[in-house]
Amino acid sequence: MESDDPTDVRVLAVTTDDIVTALEANERRGVDAVLRITPPFSGRMRARLHREGNERDYDDPPPIHIPPDRFVDAIPPFPSPDDTEDEIRSDSGTTYSQERHRERHTDAVEMWRSRVRESILESASIPAPDGPHVVRVATLG
Repeated sequence: MESDDPTDVRVLAVTTDDIVTALEANERRGVDAVLRITPPFSGRMRARLHREGNERDYDDPPPIHIPPDRFVDAIPPFPSPDDTEDEIRSDSGTTYSQERHRERHTDAVEMWRSRVRESILESASIPAPDGPHVVRVATLG
């Protein structure tokens, strides 16, 4: 049954990639990526990647925007290219090159993504009229 009440949501399905992508976009570019639930609400809903600030006028109730960090236990620090370069240059057994830097940084970002995927929570809170409402998170893919 569909309704205007977000507390009817019990399970929120979201792709792991959408969570990781939203967090990465926010870390790298500060784009205010969120996971959005669009009404009407029902027991099982899908949250999709959305860039906050690109809204139009919505009917009542409006979509719910959930910051991606609510889906993750602890967000590891995002690797910076400067940190990657420092690691290479501090390793006496390794010679710095742009190619090595690019490869190492690509590996560091992939490791960050993996750590985020491993720390996705089984539940999250979504905003509701009477305060936060906890839902079960069902990750897809």
